[in-house]
Amino acid sequence: MSFGFFAVILGPLMRLVYGILPNFAVTLIVFTILVRVVSLPLNIKQQKSMAKTAVFQPLMTEIQEKYKNNQQKQQEELMKLQQEYGFNPMAGCWPMLLDMVVLFGVIEVVYRPVRYILGIPADVINQACEQLGLSGNFNALQTSLIQAIHNGAAQPAALTTEQYLSIKNFNTMFFGIDMCDIAGLRLTPLMIFPIAAAVTMFLSVWLTQKITGTAGQMQGGMKYMMWFMNAWFIYYCFTVPVGFSVYYTTSNICMVLRTAFTNKVYNVDRYKAEYEAELAAKKAASKAKKKVLVKENGKEVVKELPQRDIDRIRLERARALAAEKYAGERTTPLTEAEKAEQEAAKPQKKRVLK
Repeated sequence: MSFGFFAVILGPLMRLVYGILPNFAVTLIVFTILVRVVSLPLNIKQQKSMAKTAVFQPLMTEIQEKYKNNQQKQQEELMKLQQEYGFNPMAGCWPMLLDMVVLFGVIEVVYRPVRYILGIPADVINQACEQLGLSGNFNALQTSLIQAIHNGAAQPAALTTEQYLSIKNFNTMFFGIDMCDIAGLRLTPLMIFPIAAAVTMFLSVWLTQKITGTAGQMQGGMKYMMWFMNAWFIYYCFTVPVGFSVYYTTSNICMVLRTAFTNKVYNVDRYKAEYEAELAAKKAASKAKKKVLVKENGKEVVKELPQRDIDRIRLERARALAAEKYAGERTTPLTEAEKAEQEAAKPQKKRVLK
């Protein structure tokens, strides 16, 4: 299953926008802005998570280096660190996953607007394409159907008059360019849209990494993964209807504006300073010594110990009490011979004859 399944949700939402603003490109633009506005709280949460991860990254690296030859111990210490200080390094991934799901959902809608925006069933669309002799690229069939009917093709028997007219009146023009066309690698006016997508993509990634400082946190292949993924979507812009380029360009512009806004209102450096102060306070608290009563050589004495040692002593004491309490209980399952012996030792019930 691909992320394209999300088109089932996005399609009806775009249909609502198209009902108010009957233009395919304008629908994509307005829809994209709405998605970015709705996802803003999630993006702010991501920014907080990134700042927190930046603070704890040195501690995580220290653990990874210390236990590089013991993966189990390394995972235990990393988990302990996360639980002790209450942070999740994977929390910042959810907005990226949401963006990916929406992205592929939009690609699906751009491929198949007749189905998802106009609401015509897929089997009816396929029959209409066959009746008009349309074939070739499966992903381009619906946009080919739109263009054929726009160019005067007669009504196929598979379509009702209402369905035929909805396709005929489906407005796909934007500044004189059909959003159903595919730019390819030809020097035509269509190239404006993929190029705009490429420029805004590079600007968005560069600005995001510069403001948030994430470029310095990425290591190895991860450092270039964001660039690679976005470059792959740019390639998509040249091979799918240019309506996708309109969406992607609008999305990138919204991301630039969102990054500038969140950096001003929810500054990453401010969050990092807060988390660094929190980390320093917790470290100081764990090192602070307290007076506690402990047993040494059978005698109770008062000692000053840090919280970590106190927790260790409490844990050892709890284990000792548990071992003492359950000392006489069996901890291993019975063998078959022991089960048979117990069964034989049970008193036999006498049958009562009536």
